[in-house]
Amino acid sequence: MPAEIIDGRKIAEEIREELKGRIARLAQEKITPGLVMIRLGEDPASVSYVSGKGKAADELGVWSETIVLPESASEAELLSKVEEMNQAEHVDGILVQLPLPKHINADKVLNSIDPAKDVDGFHPINVGKMLIGNPYFMPCTPNGVVELLLRSGNSPEGKHVVICGRSNIVGKPLMAMLLQKTKRANATVTVVHTGTKNMAKITRQADILIAAMGSAEVIKPDMVKKGAVVIDVGVNQVGWKPSKADPTKQVRDIRGDVEFETVKEKASAITPVPGGVGPMTVTMLMVNTVVAAERRAERTRK
Repeated sequence: MPAEIIDGRKIAEEIREELKGRIARLAQEKITPGLVMIRLGEDPASVSYVSGKGKAADELGVWSETIVLPESASEAELLSKVEEMNQAEHVDGILVQLPLPKHINADKVLNSIDPAKDVDGFHPINVGKMLIGNPYFMPCTPNGVVELLLRSGNSPEGKHVVICGRSNIVGKPLMAMLLQKTKRANATVTVVHTGTKNMAKITRQADILIAAMGSAEVIKPDMVKKGAVVIDVGVNQVGWKPSKADPTKQVRDIRGDVEFETVKEKASAITPVPGGVGPMTVTMLMVNTVVAAERRAERTRK
């Protein structure tokens, strides 16, 4: 029997509806959540990502602004702009769109963001707080994965979760989140990566298999236990294909890290690409921005 398809768009919409109520309550205190996104240059992917985040903010009633600096802007100029936003009372969240030009130290820039406004959850202070189980902000994509599991009825509690990939953006923080002794986690977690020998032997032990390796369709059916839940974080462009709406036009052919058509016949539940984890990432960014605004409201009341 084919797997249940975990609809990330539907779950993201549920969360956004919940956010609208929280934003309305903030409005009663004359507070509007504020998000500033800083982009350097006109890289098409970065323009698209930032545009999507701005659109999501507009639809929810979150105030947002995109600051565009030239690709040639110096590191000092970028750091100065970040500090200006750190000091701006109406700004609850700051996001610097990656990747940055090679002449700028991305770690230095991310570390310059006020941890209280680090809605991406990348600042070392926020990463450390998450690791010890006292999170300030949850990183967006890993938190989106956890919400997908919980809201689709696939709690990780007591399960063996195998994460394929050890990036600082997905693999490592997701490992830390799922290890916590909470109802949202409490899993046994194994991480496999490019240095793992006989990876398939380990992935076949997973009750929940999470693929975040950044390589198209590397997870094959023989790597998946029958009845496992499979979460595909990968987004890989493998070429172009005719558009369903207009076959005379070409659109990007996007594939996940999982060979979807074959693995769905073996899994009990699976996320598609696109339409799975992707919509959750932007939604969890909105969640973090609203959380930051709620904290501002608390400070205002005191």
